Amino acid sequence: MKLEIITVERALLADEVDGLVAPGIDGELGILPHHAPLLTALKPGELRIIKDGQDTYLAVGGGFLEVLANTVTVLADSAERADEIDEARAQAAMKRAQEAIANRSADQSLESALTALRRAEVRVTVARRRRSGGGPLSMSSGTR
Repeated sequence: MKLEIITVERALLADEVDGLVAPGIDGELGILPHHAPLLTALKPGELRIIKDGQDTYLAVGGGFLEVLANTVTVLADSAERADEIDEARAQAAMKRAQEAIANRSADQSLESALTALRRAEVRVTVARRRRSGGGPLSMSSGTR
């Protein structure tokens, strides 16, 4: 099936894949070829792409996923490949988010602080997968 991942800044990926697992708003979604039509919201999390027996992970910051005519389109608020993530910066962002939650004032939204923490945690997790061998997907040939 065809997979397209698009953010506001760029088209990150356009490639044929064997499947994917996405962080749906109500839980993980497994998508295989010829999946029924679907439109759903995504929450910040890991997007696992399966191609030729290898898994590749991306950090997505939420968005939408559509399945139509054996094509999956991910319109992500943000998306990063593991090799694009600076783990030290992601850990610093996670620490800042934890501090914001602990020290928040009445005018700060707990929900936005928790979302920032979740995004930072996902970025750290995906960056660590790169070191532990989360197989690389050939993005250069499939990118627009």
